[in-house]
Amino acid sequence: MEKEGCNESAIAAFKYNLGVLVSGVSTMIPDSTIDPVDSLPDLASLDVAEDASLLASTLMLKLNGGLGTGMGLDRAKSLLEVSNGNTFLDLIAQQVASMKTAHGTDLAFMLMNSFSTSADTLAALAKYPDLGTGSDLEFVQNKAPKVTKSDLTPASWPAQPGHEWCPPGHGDL
Repeated sequence: MEKEGCNESAIAAFKYNLGVLVSGVSTMIPDSTIDPVDSLPDLASLDVAEDASLLASTLMLKLNGGLGTGMGLDRAKSLLEVSNGNTFLDLIAQQVASMKTAHGTDLAFMLMNSFSTSADTLAALAKYPDLGTGSDLEFVQNKAPKVTKSDLTPASWPAQPGHEWCPPGHGDL
């Protein structure tokens, strides 16, 4: 993991999770321990005043780590064209710009990318410099190595070393 550039926190988290796996302790939450919500207030019945000043201390975070390989894609799903030549990412960038203008505030925006989506996403967003760049615009999810089911040793796939890593998830959030 060090060779792949993973930080100490990511390595410690992997060691902890591997220890739990090796111990055999169940991490499942039984249905019998979960109670349903009895009722929720109806939004229309709440007395809520709009306060655009709150946007100054707000961060809009978009999860952007998935490739969409199940849809035949080899890049971030957000780069899929959806309307008039715009991708999902274009629409998100335009939404953020619109909110900044409409409310007269510098709404903070970040993406949680993965090792699979970072480069393509940053390249696509270069045309929106007001969003930010580099670490002002993204943080990259940590990587975790796969282990074999038979003996929990590191998985090895010399023909495609990228397959030795778990697909990105949202554990860093």
